[in-house]
Amino acid sequence: MLKNNKRLRRWIAVSVGTACSASLHAAVATLPGLQIDPLWTYSAGAEGGAEIVAADPISGRVFVTNNAAAGAIDVLSWSTGAFLGSIDVGGAPNSVAVKNGKVAVAVEAPTVTDPGSVVMFEANTSLAAPVTHSVTVGALPDMLTFTPDGSRVVVANEGEPDNGVNPDGSVSIIDITGGLGSASVSHASFTSFNGTELTLKAEGVRLFDGISAAADLEPEYVAVSPDGNTAYVSLQEANALAIVDLTNQNVTEIVPLGLKDHSVPGQGIDASDKDGVNQVNVFERVFGMYMPDAIDAYAVGGQTYLVTANEGDARNEDERIKDLTLDPTLFPDTSIQDDDQLGRLEVSTVDGDIDGDGDYDQLHAYGARSFSIWDSTGNLVWDSGDMIEQTLISQYPSLWAAGREDNKGPEPESVELLELSGRWLAFVGLERANAVMVFDITDPTDAFFLDLITQSGDISPEGLLAIGPTESGDGWAYLLVANEVSGTTSAYRVSAVPLPAGAPLLLSALAAFGWMRRRNT
Repeated sequence: MLKNNKRLRRWIAVSVGTACSASLHAAVATLPGLQIDPLWTYSAGAEGGAEIVAADPISGRVFVTNNAAAGAIDVLSWSTGAFLGSIDVGGAPNSVAVKNGKVAVAVEAPTVTDPGSVVMFEANTSLAAPVTHSVTVGALPDMLTFTPDGSRVVVANEGEPDNGVNPDGSVSIIDITGGLGSASVSHASFTSFNGTELTLKAEGVRLFDGISAAADLEPEYVAVSPDGNTAYVSLQEANALAIVDLTNQNVTEIVPLGLKDHSVPGQGIDASDKDGVNQVNVFERVFGMYMPDAIDAYAVGGQTYLVTANEGDARNEDERIKDLTLDPTLFPDTSIQDDDQLGRLEVSTVDGDIDGDGDYDQLHAYGARSFSIWDSTGNLVWDSGDMIEQTLISQYPSLWAAGREDNKGPEPESVELLELSGRWLAFVGLERANAVMVFDITDPTDAFFLDLITQSGDISPEGLLAIGPTESGDGWAYLLVANEVSGTTSAYRVSAVPLPAGAPLLLSALAAFGWMRRRNT
């Protein structure tokens, strides 16, 4: 499935290094490529909407949130994708996760600003008469995940405002070591940051005037460190990251994620849906706010790294650049506000007036149209730049999200990580391109594109789930994709395509390299 020369060179280099090691130490060769095989697709029907997917291969069940069903989780067959039944969770399910045969579902309250709940049950519970346990968490629980050992469930309570009510955002920590029936709940709040709003804003945390930090910060997604001691929570609208001590059950830090400079080559964007061409350009004084949605964590060399899908999100404060008053000294060329340049790009109206004189000195767009790798303290290690847009335009033009250039582009929304044959893979879901891109992130400072997954009929991948060979029970790795708009859930088997270790691998790699050089001369 290798589709470009750069990618081939990278994998050949890996193969050559592995071959040399194998010939000296009889080691097994690493994977030079991937094979991704579609297995099955389930459709919830015309009115169905699949958002988040979880699975328990041991019980043979897949669990999917269905936003068209009245408070139900769809249960599918792990092997065939056939619909087995549903489980009533008593309200709208926003997220589902599985660990060690236990299922947890985040359920919003009928009044979304009221405290929500997490409903839990055994994966193999009877579908005819399921046994469930419920605990109360914060307002609008949006996403949840288990700690690596399965002893706790960590919940991002978004606390979005509605009808004039703005509840505090929070993170709930559910201890299930005593069993689902005796689960206990603690809450890590942001109230200790109330009164520090000006300091946080000066540091780069994106807060709105007149709102307390606790009410303004809206936890979106949670990743847990491999040791299970720390949770990293994306605060999407604040363009920040919260670090939560799971042992002491408190938020220790709020880390601003900064801005991406779209004037730098390799970090450009396709900003217009009216220029008649799909082309990435660079623009002075235009910045992308990372604003990640999904986040995941992995460890390399004893260090924890975070991977984010930088989707972006607005709170109705966005406006097109053509409708803004720009600083005439900093933006002397008024033609940039034409529709075929920057005029159509949607940017924030609460950011960018640096000197407070009523016009805009910088333009802050939503999302970075990329995925990023950060260290455990929130420092940027690597970013895909404009790789996603450039790759779609050059290699997969039929997947280009026409009409979305002015608003978050391909919209990287979800990310899932998988360790396979000693390599780390990142699957990045592109909501508007109806595809999942696959990257090798084994070296956090030097990730690269491997492949792309798309399937006719699957529209808007929202939730991804990667299952490794040790988790699946059959030695294979899998990827499940829940597609929100089409209401479909699709399963894929992901496998390495190794070459023989030792001299044969070295010879084949060198032969391929020589062939490629001849093709390029």
